[in-house]
Amino acid sequence: MNVDFTNEELAFREEVREFFKHKFPAAVKDKQEKGIYLTKNDHIVWQKALYDQGWAGINWPVEHGGTGWSATQKYIFATEAAEAKSPRIIPFGLAMVAPVIYTYGSEEQKARFLPDILATNVWWCQGYSEPNAGSDLASVKTKAVRDGDSYIVSGTKTWTTLGQHADWIFCLVRTDDSGRKQQGISFLLIDMKTPGVSVTPIITIDGTHEVNEVHFDDVRVPANNLIGEEGKGWTYAKVLLTHERTGIARVAESKARLNSIKKMIDEAAARGEDLNSNAVFMARLLEIEVELKALEYTELRVLSSVSTGKAPGPESSILKIKGSEMIQMLDELVLEIAGIYALPFVPEQYTEGFDGESIGPLFAAKAAPTYYNDRKVSIYGGTNEIQKNIIAKQVLGL
Repeated sequence: MNVDFTNEELAFREEVREFFKHKFPAAVKDKQEKGIYLTKNDHIVWQKALYDQGWAGINWPVEHGGTGWSATQKYIFATEAAEAKSPRIIPFGLAMVAPVIYTYGSEEQKARFLPDILATNVWWCQGYSEPNAGSDLASVKTKAVRDGDSYIVSGTKTWTTLGQHADWIFCLVRTDDSGRKQQGISFLLIDMKTPGVSVTPIITIDGTHEVNEVHFDDVRVPANNLIGEEGKGWTYAKVLLTHERTGIARVAESKARLNSIKKMIDEAAARGEDLNSNAVFMARLLEIEVELKALEYTELRVLSSVSTGKAPGPESSILKIKGSEMIQMLDELVLEIAGIYALPFVPEQYTEGFDGESIGPLFAAKAAPTYYNDRKVSIYGGTNEIQKNIIAKQVLGL
């Protein structure tokens, strides 16, 4: 694969760099550089800046407001965004439910939902996993019973990321108990303000409120919020998950992080800790660098496929497995570089207005919480063990 940039692509790279230099919202940029936790509004401001630039629908078809970028342009943007330390785009609207709506939704649904998703006027969350249906999504039990022009929804979804902020949730619901369990699932859009919807926080091991349980107590949902055909939700869910798994890889972010780690090693040497002479540590660093390069080429192939209008194939499972492993391996390197400074954690120093002093290097205080939080990346979006089964079936034919 030829990754040399053409003159047009080099010009595009300069355009992206100019955007991050002059149009990256200053308050958000400042928080990112200081490692301060972003608020809901910070994410909205950032994504609206992309929308104003015409760059919100990175993978969307042009007819729905997408960028029309080539695979190389997407690669360039992701690389420059990671180097600029921009926030990750919240995927639930722009990268997950939108492709389902513009692929399987009615013209009315496209007109109703897509403009607000593109402009980040509405915050979405995902209702897939349940207390007893995680990797085995076909076992979902949240029921949706047809009642005239509505569905009555009852059940619980769990691990709902940023559900505390959401205006809408897209859900897999069971509309039929007969036949194969995959055939009885439907894809439903639910307004979070509907009576009977409640959200319970789940505090994760790093002490943050990122995920939730969402409860549906006889929630009445208009039947025209059903995407596609009743009972076809499993098909739509698989398409959504291939988009999600591709995003989980975070290749450009891992490349930028690897560069940061090299700088951390130099800073450690200045403190008298010479990791360059640690043969085991350096071997791990080089191994990650080689594997990350291989992963980058895989991502380019997937991006090229998506550019032609296709959904990501089984390659998305490869990206998910190796990408999540890379994230966790990089976490381990940072933890090792931080050493004893990773032990104390002062959450207040990552909030606005903190006027105290950090203990040790600034990056070190977040090393342990980041390590703990990222243990989940090999689980969400379909566990890595499940991804290996998908590869065995779709690629190897086993």
